[in-house]
Amino acid sequence: MDYSIKIGGEAGQGIQTIGETLSKVFSSAGYHVFTHQDYESRIRGGHNFFQIRFSEKSVMASRDKIDIIVAFDKASIEQHERELSEYGQIIYDSSTLKQKYEKSYFLDIPFTELAVKHGKNKIMANTVAIGAVHGMLGMELDILIKIIKDTFIKKGEDIIKANIDSAIAGHDYAIKQCLKCSFATAPFTKPKMLIAGNDAIGLGAIASGCKFYAAYPMTPSTGIMLYISSKAKEYGIIVEQAEDEISAINMALGASFAGVRAMTGSSGGGFALMVEGLSLAAMTETPIVIALAQRPGPATGFPTRTEQAELQFALYTAHGEFPRVIFAPGTPEQAFYLTNKAFDIAEKYQIPVLILTDQYLADSQWTYDNFDISKIKYIDYRLRGDALKSLKEYKRHAFTNNGITPLAVLGDSKHLVVADSDEHDEEGHIIEDAETRVKMVDKRLFKKLPLIHKEIEPPLFYGHQNPEIVISGWGSTYGVMKEVVDELLSNWDIAMLHFSEIYPFPPTNKFNYLKVLKDAKITICIENNATGQFAKLMRTETGYSFNQLINKYDGRPFTIEFLMGEIDALIR
Repeated sequence: MDYSIKIGGEAGQGIQTIGETLSKVFSSAGYHVFTHQDYESRIRGGHNFFQIRFSEKSVMASRDKIDIIVAFDKASIEQHERELSEYGQIIYDSSTLKQKYEKSYFLDIPFTELAVKHGKNKIMANTVAIGAVHGMLGMELDILIKIIKDTFIKKGEDIIKANIDSAIAGHDYAIKQCLKCSFATAPFTKPKMLIAGNDAIGLGAIASGCKFYAAYPMTPSTGIMLYISSKAKEYGIIVEQAEDEISAINMALGASFAGVRAMTGSSGGGFALMVEGLSLAAMTETPIVIALAQRPGPATGFPTRTEQAELQFALYTAHGEFPRVIFAPGTPEQAFYLTNKAFDIAEKYQIPVLILTDQYLADSQWTYDNFDISKIKYIDYRLRGDALKSLKEYKRHAFTNNGITPLAVLGDSKHLVVADSDEHDEEGHIIEDAETRVKMVDKRLFKKLPLIHKEIEPPLFYGHQNPEIVISGWGSTYGVMKEVVDELLSNWDIAMLHFSEIYPFPPTNKFNYLKVLKDAKITICIENNATGQFAKLMRTETGYSFNQLINKYDGRPFTIEFLMGEIDALIR
């Protein structure tokens, strides 16, 4: 069993709600689920879709072929009919689309009529469609009914009954009318956790003790703020929607300076406004975690599409020379743990740490049995209470052997705490002399950087142990690369290297990935950008150049079949 469902329609038609409800059903049934979304930058109209892949085996990327298309607009048929699999079906409501399709793989289901008849409201048409998909798959409605009850518990029994009756109507209609449906689902197993990339970053921040999050809403980073704010009361977190990104980063820096773990997030356009704050964090040695959710630029670009074109921006933006750390998770699980590591390193070394994600990873949903909370690391590196009060003197920027100096919590200290964006002495007062300047740069940069470098883990290696072909990527390409390796292993000695800890660039003492690359006959770097930014970073940091590049920059993610075709063409 390995099925893909695409729900298509205009913005405002509840496409995401249908997709997320079905995804919850499948994950609750114990299936492995992967979803991704494609939506236009508009509140109403346009054409959007929500794609779900589910299987009894692990799935980590989308396929080109679709088994069930739920069409709420004509564009869903015009654009996606050719994607239908051999036994695929398209369900639609001819009365809504005002057109009848006669081909054998079309199933006309009167969503609106059934909604009015059984749910007493045409708004229930989406629930009819969800029920119809269940019927086509031969699934009973028990899990869906429980989800409906849990979702609408505050709406009252009438709303719950209307939704259940509508789902049953769609389910029964599909069973009776879809005579060509040959789908069969696997037996249910233990329910799985379903989580999106943005939610995993938010959850990782909460688990790491984040107590302040400030941001200005910007796709595709907004989901992080929404997730943390949904848990704010439960975990005592302040979430502030700032008036702009300049305010957001400075609020977060203020909160961190005052003694709590703080975070901000944005996309490229908003991060551009944050860069002065990034330098301020470096100069004042104030810990901060920044989520940079990439989308295609320049300028507003493709506001709701995906791309990996801000790696160099994250690496080199902001004035001055200072250490920074960049992580680029490839899965929600990596996002959860790397967010925790980001907070730990930011606090330990008193530096900014960036988490690079993108629209594809931010919005895609994956299933897991669970996250291992025992792996979460929390060490309070700040001086508080008695430990601070017992100090005879306090120099915020004292010269030390490792460059790391005491970080006091304001209000707990009897000593004066001074901070300034100008170059300063050990106590924080402004200076002008050359000798102190050199010592401060050495302290912030050259003493800390070797220690930070030791914290960086090597890339994940997967596939043939002595590969002739190595594909490499970073960030959100993880899932599609892994599935492609699994598909091609029967014909080729192929493996993958996936980099999620990007900068400082991983050392080779823990795992010599450079030897793997040099020993291979063909090496391919796969990126969602036009210029091969990671390939350039690899060459800059190690001197190694990939044989081939596969670059996709149309705002859409790689699918399994597309990437397999590109790799096969390069090999042959």
